[in-house]
Amino acid sequence: MLKLKYLFNNLDLTEMILKNWHFDQSSMEMFKYYRISSNAIYPFQCNGETRLLRYAPKSEKRKSNIQAELEFISYLRDNHYGVLEPIQSNHGEELVEVATPWGEYYATVFKRVPGMQINHTECSDDIIFSYGKALGKLHHLSSQYKTHKIRRWSYVDVLVWVEDVLRRFPGQEAALNEIKILENFFSSIPKSERNFGLVHYDFEFDNVFYDEETNSCYVIDFDDAMYHWYAMDIVQALDDLQECTPIELFHQKKECFINGYLTEYDIPNNLNELMIACRRFAKLYGYARIQRSIGEKWGNEPDWLVTLRGKLEYRLKEDVASFGTAL
Repeated sequence: MLKLKYLFNNLDLTEMILKNWHFDQSSMEMFKYYRISSNAIYPFQCNGETRLLRYAPKSEKRKSNIQAELEFISYLRDNHYGVLEPIQSNHGEELVEVATPWGEYYATVFKRVPGMQINHTECSDDIIFSYGKALGKLHHLSSQYKTHKIRRWSYVDVLVWVEDVLRRFPGQEAALNEIKILENFFSSIPKSERNFGLVHYDFEFDNVFYDEETNSCYVIDFDDAMYHWYAMDIVQALDDLQECTPIELFHQKKECFINGYLTEYDIPNNLNELMIACRRFAKLYGYARIQRSIGEKWGNEPDWLVTLRGKLEYRLKEDVASFGTAL
């Protein structure tokens, strides 16, 4: 999540950045459908085709991570995996660095993928099967992936970043202890090409689109990808599935998801062992991101920001209560 000061809808900034690409001037009306969280996302059109501008301040991102993300996406596309397509800028770049009156930004543009977000479908057994199949295929391709340029960060780098962030804030003893618990646990789990590799990390309903014409899924938003156990993606996908499924149907939908996954890749033998640790990793990482995001405060904040800050502060209190227990 970006720092709160970057969540404001800045149309002048967006237009300045977008001018690095070709676009239909009239489509700037689509900016009203923007979304800002880990990045600012603004839809627009070029020759009538919908595209998405994604940008974030340089201070919020690692250039090497974005470069590695784009390289992995290219690899997936080369292997016929349903994934978003980057669009080169007017100067032939997929990643553009932009200087603006509001600071320096990293920006990319992607074509909109076909289909509909899974959370907007009827979530039939066939769709959930396809959802699981897409994750299995992603992990199969990841297990064969060898980066040629820049390596994406790993869960180890994330924990180092989390510690660096939390040491800037008082009263973080429980969270800092949680880091050590997770470090010790993960260091005891064997890694292999079969169970460990580059994961999506946010393989949830809103990042996976189901295309009815091809009966297949397209995946977006690799911004949080990292090297981790494949169990990390499985756990988060199943947890999201459980949240979006009536209790009486979850077992059936879970079986559809697993069956789809197994058509492309094997479920890790130590999945159950990793599930709790992976959930706690996600909670700790999210906790640090929120803590960093809300670290600054200003007088006379707009109502929407006051409300958001309150929700985030409440979540921090909930999360910290679960830290520190043995695995």
